[in-house]
Amino acid sequence: MKIDERHLAQLAAVVQAGGVTEGATMLGLSQPAVSRTLAMLEKRLGEPLFLKGRRPLQPTPLGRALADHGQAILTSARKASTLVEGFRHGRTGLVRVGGTPFFMDALIAGMVAGFQNAYPDVRVEQSYGYLSELRAAIVADRIDLAICPIDMLDEGSGMHFQELLPGRNVVACRVTHPLLLKRKLAGPELLDFPWIAPPPGSPLLADLRSLVLSLGATETKIRYAGGSLTSAINYMKESDALTILPHSVVFAYRNDRAITALPVEIPHPERALGLLRRSGDLAAPAIEAFSTHLRKSFENLRHLIKRHEQSVIWGM
Repeated sequence: MKIDERHLAQLAAVVQAGGVTEGATMLGLSQPAVSRTLAMLEKRLGEPLFLKGRRPLQPTPLGRALADHGQAILTSARKASTLVEGFRHGRTGLVRVGGTPFFMDALIAGMVAGFQNAYPDVRVEQSYGYLSELRAAIVADRIDLAICPIDMLDEGSGMHFQELLPGRNVVACRVTHPLLLKRKLAGPELLDFPWIAPPPGSPLLADLRSLVLSLGATETKIRYAGGSLTSAINYMKESDALTILPHSVVFAYRNDRAITALPVEIPHPERALGLLRRSGDLAAPAIEAFSTHLRKSFENLRHLIKRHEQSVIWGM
């Protein structure tokens, strides 16, 4: 025997409310419509669903058992309605974001936490990669958006890029580095110290080569290479090694008082950090909410970094 789930839901509402009128009001239905449903159900079953002469209505054992099933249906329906409502307003869903390791670890992870404080039911999946890998992941629908530095986006690429921060590199070192004691720092003095090379695939690797060339050399002493941001920072803390980092990354670690930027002007890359996504995509509301949060966070960060930069005397 097949029983209409809608009938069980109406039975559950009547049992829960203790009356047909009350149950109908709970469901937004008319009292006569619910009465007809209960009568139809009793006729189909050949058994009464309520004890006669009891007020408020009291279900028979069969009525109670069927009402329990109906209650589960009502609960599922309410959860589904809440889910849909949350999805439409970006309060639930999944955001898959990829990005370059240094920026993801130094900046984005904290912004994700801030986003989830406001949207606790949105799940965020983070992955790492550089531009070619991230672009391929977007095309293959493995991620929804990427946060990475780009110098130029080919026309007809099918991608949209929105700048978040301009490119600005600095020479990073530990806060007790001997070069910080010099009143006037000459660029070639940087070559007297060992260096940490950025990981393979990082655009910072090309930036380091450009820096070395700008100092009139073709190579420098690479003491350590290929590590993560955390390992590079820990290495610098225990040595006189230097490395090249985005100013925003050094800024993010300013409160740790472990690394800082040398007051020396170096070549800056012709690129910017930004959001990369597929052009013309109608993204889920949660993704749009996440993107908006990132843009606002970087807008605030841009002003803070500018003030921090002005507090450092740049020049050679």
